[in-house]
Formats: sequence, structure tokens, C-alpha cells
Amino acid sequence: MAINSERIQENIEKAKTGDQVAFTFLLDFYWNEVYGFMLKRTQNETDTEDIVIETFSKAFDRIARYNPEYGFNTWLIAIAKNVHIDLLRKKKSSFFVEITDEDDRLAQNVADSSPTAEDKIIKEQNLSRLLDCIKHLKPQYQEVIQLRYFQEMTYQEIADELGEPLNNVKVKILRAKKLLLEILKKK
Repeated sequence: MAINSERIQENIEKAKTGDQVAFTFLLDFYWNEVYGFMLKRTQNETDTEDIVIETFSKAFDRIARYNPEYGFNTWLIAIAKNVHIDLLRKKKSSFFVEITDEDDRLAQNVADSSPTAEDKIIKEQNLSRLLDCIKHLKPQYQEVIQLRYFQEMTYQEIADELGEPLNNVKVKILRAKKLLLEILKKK
């Protein structure tokens, strides 16, 4: 079946009702276009991948607001631009911190900032809580979370490991993170 504007619009309407197959279709169809556009802007594959994943996440969360008078790709690109601007603002604010002479003097008197025994216990409790929440995910989501965040594999390495297309892996990780956030909020 050829991909035409009617089929795209049909999948957009299905996605508005929560159809996961339609989401996957739209992600697969528009991924390269949004990725290529952002790669030209960022010149950084890691940032581009993060931006595009967040773009699709935001788009799918707000798909009910999509106005069909405009191209879906145009809407996605606008979202991607805004995500990129947010990323640049975060980076800029983390790089530039004004320090006055008074701040500098106070910094000289700061005690050792290495973690205390209490800090270590809190960190272990938080990790334990996170691992417990991960256990509530479906096995397929547990697996991608494990590979991405505990084994620190790249998306491509995970795709190779699972024998799945790269875009499917990205969608699984995105869904796993959203489901994990919902579980964390409930606890």
C-alpha cells in the first residue's frame, strides 16, 4: 500500500484515539525527516537523537491539538525547534554562573562535600525503589531499560542485541520511561 496523504491523515486520526500501531507508523514515517533537520541544526548525533525522541513524545502527548490545516511534518519540526531551544537554554544556564567575590570567599569555607553515610543510604534506598518500580513493567520494557540505563548500551547496540529495528527500540524505551514515571508517581 502506497503511503499517501490520506493514509497519513488516517493514521493521525487513529493516533488521536491512542492507536499504538498508528503512533509507530507516524514515528517510522517522519523519523528521518525530523532527525535530518535537527542534525543539520545541532551537528551532534546524541543531542539530535534526544531532541527527536522528545519531539515525538510531546507530539504524541498533544496529538489531539494537531491542526490538520498544516502539514504534520511542519508541526513536528516546530515542536523539534522548541525542544532544541529548551535544550540550548538548559545548557547555557548550566555553563554560565556568576560568582561574586563574596560567593568565592564563602566557597573557600565549604566543608568536605563527599557523600556522608546518610547520603549513601538514601542513594541505595532510591535505587532500590527504582528497581522495584522497574519490576512492575512488562518484561519487554524491563529489558530495554536494563540495556539502556544499566548496561549503558546505545540505541543501535540494543537494536542489534534484540534483533529489532532501531525505531522500534526507540519507541520501546520512550514508552518504558513513560510507564516507569507513572509507576513512580503512584508510589
